[in-house]
Amino acid sequence: MTFNKQDSMSTSTVTVSPTILCVDDEPNILSALRRLLRPHGYRVLTADSGAAGLALLESEAVDLVISDMRMPRMDGAQFLAQVCRRWPGTMRLLLTGYADIPSILDAINQGEIYRYLTKPWDESDIVLVVRHALERRALEQDKLRLEALTASQNLQLKVLNASLEEKVAQRTRQLKLSHDEVLAANDKLKATFVTTIKVFSNLIEMRGGKLAGHARRVAELSRKLALALGLEAQEARDVFIAALLKDIGKLSLSDELLELPASAWSGEQLAAFRKHPLRAEQLLMALDELRAVSVILRSQLERFDGGGFPDGLIGLAIPLGARILALACDYDGLQIGAMVQRNLRADEARALIYDSAGKRYDPLVVDAFRAIMDQTEPPPRDLAVPSGQLEPGMVLSRDLISRDGLMLLAAEHVLTARMIAQLLDFEGKNGGKLSIRVYPPARSG
Repeated sequence: MTFNKQDSMSTSTVTVSPTILCVDDEPNILSALRRLLRPHGYRVLTADSGAAGLALLESEAVDLVISDMRMPRMDGAQFLAQVCRRWPGTMRLLLTGYADIPSILDAINQGEIYRYLTKPWDESDIVLVVRHALERRALEQDKLRLEALTASQNLQLKVLNASLEEKVAQRTRQLKLSHDEVLAANDKLKATFVTTIKVFSNLIEMRGGKLAGHARRVAELSRKLALALGLEAQEARDVFIAALLKDIGKLSLSDELLELPASAWSGEQLAAFRKHPLRAEQLLMALDELRAVSVILRSQLERFDGGGFPDGLIGLAIPLGARILALACDYDGLQIGAMVQRNLRADEARALIYDSAGKRYDPLVVDAFRAIMDQTEPPPRDLAVPSGQLEPGMVLSRDLISRDGLMLLAAEHVLTARMIAQLLDFEGKNGGKLSIRVYPPARSG
């Protein structure tokens, strides 16, 4: 008789002969059992006492134990009881030469033996009993394996069903939402997408030190202008993303050109620069989500009076998002020295913007810009919190920006203990404090 054991590292099976342990204090009995069982393909181990049998079981995998009843110090019932407790999967047979009913009952009750055999035995009977015992063990092992497999598959099905039920419920809820609720849900799902855009914008800006934070500031002003001009939330979002990605077409330009202000470019450099809006459109137009953004980027350098490029569009023929982006980009660019050879003060930059209404910029966009600049900033509803006073669960109210202008964490990020430790470590290694703003805690009661 052979067993097929599954290899855990492959799908192959290995044929292994069953192992039988015979325990008896009489050497001639052990020899007789060995001679009887080995020709049937069994691996036979022997022990001359219960203690020796237990020691063998601790080091050998045994399928069946045959134990004599009458042995000194530890009889068969006591030995088989320990085997039952410590190796319950091993089949147990009792060999007795006495019609000792109480001893046999002890072996049955304590050792939970499969069968008992009497001395002298009939060789064909003992071989048959051994074969049946091993077959029963194989069936029990198969039963346990199948039960474990069934339990595992049932658990997987339960998880799958729960997942499917949740997906169906979620889809049903979505179908019942109003149009505005669907838009809000989609905006929430796109938060990670916007954060990715911000990170990519940071990577673009890393080519020039003075550009650090430029796209982010332009994006915030562009969003304010878009909302002030009555654009829908999706349109304002497109303008915001276009501002973050406004320099993506400049990736092919040289560092030398990017370091110079626009007023210092040669004719050849100006011609190379004027191609970047077209490159930006080409890079993004294949993405459906960014199709509207690519249109804005193509026209970001058009002028309201028709003197811009690449298409020389005039007035309202220029997409409104591009008209907004042009003003917001120039306002920040004038202050960081990206357009002229010195950094203008904010009031000087505003004056140039106002003077260029109807020429470089759309007068309506300039009016909206003037209104925003004239507004008194309302008191912030968020709080500045030193990194040492941060607590897990606090929510960032603004993007967390490093001293060199790189975004570390996006707004709405929920802080964890691990993240707070990383911020403290970042401050320690960079020798400066971060400007961290969080939403105030909700008042109870």
